[in-house]
Amino acid sequence: MANTYLLEVGVEEMPAHVVTPSINQLRDRVADYLKEQRISFNQIQEYATPRRLALLITELDDKQPDIDESVKGPAKKIAQDADGNWTKAAIGFSRGQGASVEDIEFKDVKGVEYVFVEKHIAGKPVAEVLKGLPDVITAMTFPTLMKWGYNNLQFIRPIRWLVSLLNDQVVPFKILDVEAGRTTRGHRFLGHDVTLKKASDYVDALYQEFVIVDPTKRKQVINDQIDAIVEEHDWVIDKDPDLLEEVTNLVEWPTAFAGSFDKKYLVLPDEVLITSMKDNQRFFYLRDHAGNLLPYFIAVRNGNKEYLENVIKGNERVLVPRLEDAKFFYEEDQKLTIDQYVDRLKRVSFHDKISSMYDKMQRTAVIARLIGQRLGLSVDELADLDRAAHIYKFDLTTQMVGEFAELQGVMGEIYAKLFGEKDDVAVAIREHYMPISAEGALPQTKLGAILAIADKLDSILSFFAVGMIPSGSNDPYALRRQAFGIVRIINDRGWHLSLLGIQPELIKALAAAKVATNFDLNQNAPAVRQFFLDRMKQFFSGQKLRHDIIDAVTDTKDDDIENIFEAATTINDHKDDGNFKDAVEALTRVVRIAKKGKQESTPAIKPALFENPSEQKLYDAVANVKKQAADRTIAENFTALRALSPVITEYFDENMIMDKNEEIRNNRLAQLGELARLTRLLGNLDDLIVK
Repeated sequence: MANTYLLEVGVEEMPAHVVTPSINQLRDRVADYLKEQRISFNQIQEYATPRRLALLITELDDKQPDIDESVKGPAKKIAQDADGNWTKAAIGFSRGQGASVEDIEFKDVKGVEYVFVEKHIAGKPVAEVLKGLPDVITAMTFPTLMKWGYNNLQFIRPIRWLVSLLNDQVVPFKILDVEAGRTTRGHRFLGHDVTLKKASDYVDALYQEFVIVDPTKRKQVINDQIDAIVEEHDWVIDKDPDLLEEVTNLVEWPTAFAGSFDKKYLVLPDEVLITSMKDNQRFFYLRDHAGNLLPYFIAVRNGNKEYLENVIKGNERVLVPRLEDAKFFYEEDQKLTIDQYVDRLKRVSFHDKISSMYDKMQRTAVIARLIGQRLGLSVDELADLDRAAHIYKFDLTTQMVGEFAELQGVMGEIYAKLFGEKDDVAVAIREHYMPISAEGALPQTKLGAILAIADKLDSILSFFAVGMIPSGSNDPYALRRQAFGIVRIINDRGWHLSLLGIQPELIKALAAAKVATNFDLNQNAPAVRQFFLDRMKQFFSGQKLRHDIIDAVTDTKDDDIENIFEAATTINDHKDDGNFKDAVEALTRVVRIAKKGKQESTPAIKPALFENPSEQKLYDAVANVKKQAADRTIAENFTALRALSPVITEYFDENMIMDKNEEIRNNRLAQLGELARLTRLLGNLDDLIVK
C-alpha cells in the first residue's frame, strides 16, 4: 500500500480570499469520495497558490476490497406461483443483481421464506476509482462563479490544466476539453512547464520553477523576510494575520521589500494612512518604538529580486495618488461644520421605502433616549447621548468617507473631535457600527453601546414595518447580523432591556418627540420578536448549550433579553445537580396539568375550598416565592422553585386534581396555574429533557 496520488487543478488567478477555503473544500470532498469508494489512505496534503489547487494523497489502497453479500429479494410465495414456476418478480430481482433464477436460494427469515442471491463484487483498482474525480471537482461551490468559452460548467476561474498522477502513471480523465496528464506549470514569469516523472516529485519540481506550493511554507518565507527588513531598520510592525494570509495567497514566489512615501502625508490621521496602505494596496505599515506611524511600508512581490528597485518605485507611485487624494479630502472636509453635514443627510436615502438618513437619526435618537432612561443614565450622559444620536451619521456626507467607505464611523470620531465635540460623543459615533461582524469587537463605552443598539434596532423595526423581512439566505440589509450584534452587546453589558416588545412604547415616545414615520412600527411585531429569539438561539448554539435548554429558555413571554441569558446560564449551571431531575419533573408536571385549567384568565384561588393540609402548604410556599420573585435574580428564583419539589410531590400524593367536584377541580387547577406562571420566569421547562 505504497501508492501516492497527485491531483492538481490549474486555473487562472483566483481571488486571494477564496484560495484557502477552496483547497480545504477540495480536500474534504476528495476524502469523502475515497471513503465512499472504500479506498483507504494515510494522509491528504493540500497545496495551493493563486493558480492551483493540489492534493498529494499517500498510502492509497491498491483496490477496493471485495464484497460478498447476501441480497434479499421477495418472499417465496411472490417469487413462485402455485406450480412452482418463477414469477416476473423473481426473474426481475435476479436480473437486477446480475444473476439468474438458477442462482436463487431460499432462506427463512422469522418464519417466512425469502429468495436470496449471493453476490461477489470484485473491488475496482484504485486507478479506476480515481477516474471519478472530475465529478468531485466540478461539484465544488464558490462565492463567485465563472463560465468560459461555450461551456456550461461554472468554476471559480477557468480551468487551464490538470495533473492526475498515480505514482508514475497518469490516471486519465477530462474536464471539458482539458485532459489530465503529468505536466504542471511553473511561475507565470519566472518558471516553465514541468513534466513530472512521479507524483512525489511535485513540491521539489515546482520549487525549481519558482513556485512554493505549500501555503504554510510560503507564509513562513514572507514572515521571515518581513522580520529581516524590520530588524535591519529597527522598525516596529503590526503583522496583521489576515493581511499576511491574503498576501500569502496572492503570490507563488514571494519577495518582500520596503518602500517609502513623503513625510508630509503623516499629517493625515493614522487610520487614513493605514487604510490607504493596508486595505487598498496590501502593504504592511510601520511604526517607531514610540508608536508613531513612519513614512515607510513593506510589500510582497510575486517574483524574485531582479529589478526590485523598479518594483519599489512602482508601488510608491501607486500609493502617492491615494495619499494625495486623502490629504485633499481631509483638508476640504474641515471647511464645513457638523451641522452642515447633518443637513446634507436630508438628501441621503436610508431606504426609499423608509426614510432619509436624517430621519433615521431622529428615530434613533428617540430609541437611544428611551434606552438611556431605562438604564438610569445621568442628565449629562443623556445629553451627550442625545448629541451623538443626532449627528452620528454626519461623516457619510464627507469627501473622505465618500472615497474611503471603510472609514465611516472612524472619520466621524476624528472629525467630531476636530470640531470640538466631547470625547464620549466622538467615540460613540465610531462605536455605533460595532460589531461589524458576527464575532467582531463590541463597543467599549456605555454611550457607544446604547447608540449601537438604538441604530440597529431602528433598522430592524423599520424594515420589518415595511414588510422587508429576511427570508432564507436573503438578507440584503444584514438585519440578522445587526440583531445578533444587539444580542451580543446586551449579553456583554448585562443590561435588562425589554426590547422584544418595545414598539408600543417607542411609538408613544416618537409621537411625544414629534418624530413622524410613514409606516406603522407595530407592523410584524410578532415576527420581530421571533427574529430576536432566533438570534439568541444562534448565540446559545455558539456557546454549545444543549438544544433542549435553548428551546426552553427561548420559549418565553419575557421581553427582557438579559433575563433569557440568565435563565440559560442558570439551567446550564445546574443541569448536572443531583436534584435537578426531580425538581424539573415536579415543576413540569405542574405545567402540564395546569394547561387543563382556564387559560384566558387568572382565576382567584379560594383557600376555603382546600381539603388537605398539602394544599395550604403549597399555597403558602408559592405565595412566598411570588412575593419575592421581583426582587430576586433568575438564579435565586430557580433555587426557590427547585425547593418546592417535595411540597409539590406531597400535593400530588394527597390530592386528585381533576376532582369530580367542579369547584374544587377548578380551584386546584388555579393553584397549579399560579405556580406554572412562576416557572415561566425560566422559560418553558416542559421543553427540558431530563433522564
